[in-house]
Formats: sequence, C-alpha cells, structure tokens
Amino acid sequence: MKSVLVMLREYYNQATATEKEIVKYILDNPKDIPEMTIYELAGKTFSSPASIIRMCKKNGFKGFKDLTKALIYELAMREHNKEQETKEVLKSSDSLKNIIDNVTYKNIISLEDTKNIIDIDIIKKCVELLNKCQNICIFGIGSSLIVAKDAQQKFMRLNRYCTVIDDWHLQLLTARNMSPKDLGIIISYSGQTLEMIECAKAMKENGVKIISITRYGVSPVVDLCDYNIFVAANESTFRSGAMSSRISQLNIIDILFTAYASNKYENSLELIAKTHIRKERREND
Repeated sequence: MKSVLVMLREYYNQATATEKEIVKYILDNPKDIPEMTIYELAGKTFSSPASIIRMCKKNGFKGFKDLTKALIYELAMREHNKEQETKEVLKSSDSLKNIIDNVTYKNIISLEDTKNIIDIDIIKKCVELLNKCQNICIFGIGSSLIVAKDAQQKFMRLNRYCTVIDDWHLQLLTARNMSPKDLGIIISYSGQTLEMIECAKAMKENGVKIISITRYGVSPVVDLCDYNIFVAANESTFRSGAMSSRISQLNIIDILFTAYASNKYENSLELIAKTHIRKERREND
C-alpha cells in the first residue's frame, strides 16, 4: 500500500504550480480529503478535476478514488499506531502466559501491518540498487545496529561485502568517504536519530543513493533518503528494548536478501552452500 502523504511530500518540489496547490491542500488537510468529492477539492485548490487526476496518476494512483482509498488506510494506520503506543506491553499483574501471548501477538501484528504497507515498486528499485552498486554501507545504532549486522552476515554469504561499523564517528567518516557508486542503507525506527541524519546528509552531499528502513510516516531520515521502506511497529513502555520494531526491520532485511538472491538463483545457491559453516558434532552432544 502506497503512503500518500510521504509520496506527495516527496513529489511537491517537482510538481507544477497547479499541482503544488493540490498537493499542499491534501498535506495540510488529510482528514478532510476522504469526505470530499473531486469537484470539491478542485474548488478548494482553484484547479480542475482533470488536473487532480493527472497529479494522482503521476504518483502511481489510478485516479482520485484510488488515492483517497490509500489515504483512508494510511490515516487508519496512523491512528492505530497512536492507540497502540498508549497501551502497555507489560503490566505488573501479568502472568508468564500473558507475557508470552502479548509479546508474540504484538510481533505478529507488527509483521502483518508491515506487509500491508510495503510498496513493491520501492522494493524492486532497492533490489536493483543492491545489484549494481559497488559497495554496500549499512548504518544504525542501538537495536538498529543489530539489524545492520544481520544484513551484513546475510549479504556476505552471497559474496557482497557490506560495511557495518559500531562506532558512530567511524560511521560518519565512512559516509563522508562514499561515492555515487556506493549504496547506503540507514536503519532507524524513529527516523529521527541525529547520528543517522548526519550520516544521511554526508552521503547526500556525495551523491550516494540511500535506502531507509524506518517507522511508517514522515521523518528527517525519510526526507533525506531516495527510497524509503516502512515498518509498522508499535513500541510502548519497553520501547528501549525495541522489540516489535526489530522484528519488522529484520523481516525487511530478509525480504531484500531473498529478492536479491532470487535474481541470481543458481549462483546464490552455490554461494550459500560454499559459505555454510559446518559444525562437528561431538559424541556426547
């Protein structure tokens, strides 16, 4: 499902003068749009129904109804996220069974919601970048760094060397030394981590293509990246543990890895077999 608000915000700078009025009105009044007809929107933006339809099609929608449908879903998702953020994953009175059920349920919901907002076209473009880039540099701190290391391990099994560095200062130095032939992947649940914003700015200055894996919605990291893959995780009191967000991010890495491997199926099978590390089994084990 396409993110209407993110897509329109990214499209605004390249829109025509008439389209800018339409886009600005939608961005400023997203909750009003589902209740409006195309003629009402045209009147509010001093445009025409034809201009609105053209703008919708340029952004990958069949027309105004298709855009409205996607917007209704997006607004519902955002409201759902807000509601979930107010709920506790854990209560002092919870039994061990409740803890198991609640955490597992939350992770399942996170994966389901993430699947529903994945833009297949964006995934395709990201896989193309993975195929043709010279080097892959992955950035993240905290729990996102764990996800970055998982991605590194997977892609290295396919003979794609990935740079993942623990120290943020070295991450920034790496970003400043990258070239347009390289690919940057930023993993940040909030999309607002200052260190990741600085790395994105440095890569942007060097003309590096950047993929982000962030929380669903608009953020500074999203604004700086070329392609944005969203996860729909809902963290609460124990957000410092980054539980469901980490599961969703790992799922995205698995999707990118599998899609990349499938493009070179036979070669990938050989490389995976070659890099498999067998462990000797002891008699007493």
